[in-house]
This record gives sequence, structure tokens and C-alpha cells, in this order.
Amino acid sequence: MYTDPRLSGYLSRALSHELAAVQQYLMQAKLTGLWGLSAQSAQFRRDVNEELVHAERLMERMLILGIPCNATQLPPIRLGRTLAEMLQIDRGLEIEAIRLYEEAAFYCARRQDGETQALMRALMEDELGHLKELDQQLSELKGE
Repeated sequence: MYTDPRLSGYLSRALSHELAAVQQYLMQAKLTGLWGLSAQSAQFRRDVNEELVHAERLMERMLILGIPCNATQLPPIRLGRTLAEMLQIDRGLEIEAIRLYEEAAFYCARRQDGETQALMRALMEDELGHLKELDQQLSELKGE
């Protein structure tokens, strides 16, 4: 089976991003738990689960296409010293994901790969929703 190297690259980058987000949110869940912020810790744990579902969906698509499921390099965790800092860091992660999924979906459309395009669009929509949640949480922290 022929595998488009560019498509393979998008899927591998997406998988790496999702697994990096799992790592990030899990560490933030632990840290906020240590700070006594149980509600925020629980929210970070929900985020971990959402990102794991994303990773599974990407792995399934990669297996269907015959692409090895390798998360190449995970970036270092950035925790932040305050909850607001954490949320700002997470906001940047989500924006990166949205850009990646948008670019990948556009490429898939040009390739006429509707299934992968639909996956990328669905992941992008989930990340847009998460970005909206982060913006809401930041607004609440600022008292707006």
C-alpha cells in the first residue's frame, strides 16, 4: 500500500501533539491536586481523557492507512507557576493543534481523502471547543 509521506507526517505530528497534551494535562492535574484545587484537577483529568480519545482515533486511522503509529518527539512539559499561567500555556497548545488540523484537513481535501479530512476536521472542532473553554476559564480567573 502506498503511503503519502506528507499525510503520514501530518498524522504522526498529530499523534505526537495529542500524546504531548496527555502528558501536559496529566502533570497539571497532579500539580493542581497538590495545590488543593480539586475542581481544576478534575478538569485536567477530563482533558487527559479527551486527548487520549483523540490519540486513539489517530492511531486507528494510521493503522488503516498502514502508517506506523510513532509519536516522534514530545516537547517538554510546561507547568506554569499559577493556574492562570497553566491555562495560558494550554491555550497555546490548543492553538498549535487547531493550526495543524486545519492545515492537514486542507491537504486531505486536495488529496481527496475524505475520511482523514473528516477526522482532522472533527479533531479541530474539539480543539476549538477546548480553546473556548480555556478562554472562559481565563475570563473567570480575571473576574470578567
